[in-house]
Formats: sequence, structure tokens, C-alpha cells
Amino acid sequence: MSSAADPAREAALRLLARREHGHGELVDKLARKGWTKDDALRAVDRLAEQDLQSDARYAEGFVRSRAGKAYGPLRIRAELAERGIDRGQVEAAINAADIDWLARAADWFERRYGGEQPGDLKEKARRQRALARRGFDHAIVRELLG
Repeated sequence: MSSAADPAREAALRLLARREHGHGELVDKLARKGWTKDDALRAVDRLAEQDLQSDARYAEGFVRSRAGKAYGPLRIRAELAERGIDRGQVEAAINAADIDWLARAADWFERRYGGEQPGDLKEKARRQRALARRGFDHAIVRELLG
């Protein structure tokens, strides 16, 4: 079947025209829209071979988007792993983004809590958990909360 007459490929291209998708995510979306898993996989594999679909590009955009919403690298890594993105591509995307994670965490922390220091250990622990849930590591949490 030629690519011009491949409806699964055309549907995948329409999805990619809206935003970048990971390989697995795109296959799953096509399968939910009625294509067999094999047809969806073949279509997405061809798009990846033509560099029209790229997990590396998807990971880079995802890192930028999530970091822009003040999520830390631990959470971003976990979310990309859930989406089936290769660990090497995840690390490459995080490193390429060249983000000051401490500054991102500090900015979010300031917006969330203002300049007010925690009143007691219970409040300090609550803030530490909030930073950890957002994906910031212990070194950043310690830096912000001492």
C-alpha cells in the first residue's frame, strides 16, 4: 500500500500536525481510533523512519513544557518513562534544556508560599513534600528549606 493511500499514516500525520507525540502514544491513539495495533505500529514506524515522528523531539518539547510549569527533573523523567520514552532520550532532553532547576524550584516556592518561613516542623515537612511531589530532588529541597 502506498503511503498516500494509507489512512492510518494520514491520521497519524494529522495528530502530529497538532503537536509532537511519542511513538507509543501515537500508536495507542490510532488503535483507539479503530486501526489495528499492527497497522498503527507500521504507520508510526514509517513516520519515524522519515523523521516525521521523533521521540527525541517529543521528549525535548515535553521537558520544556513541564519545566515551564515548575515541575522538576525527577517528575519529568518519571512521566516520560510512563510514556515509553527511552531513558537515554530523556536524559539527553533534560541535559539539552539546560535548566537551572534550583531557580525553577525557588520561583515556584516563592509564588506558592511567599517569603514566609514555615512556622513549625509540620509545615516545613509539608512544603518539603510539595517540592518532592513536583519532582525536585533532596538537594534542592534542602537548599530552599535548610
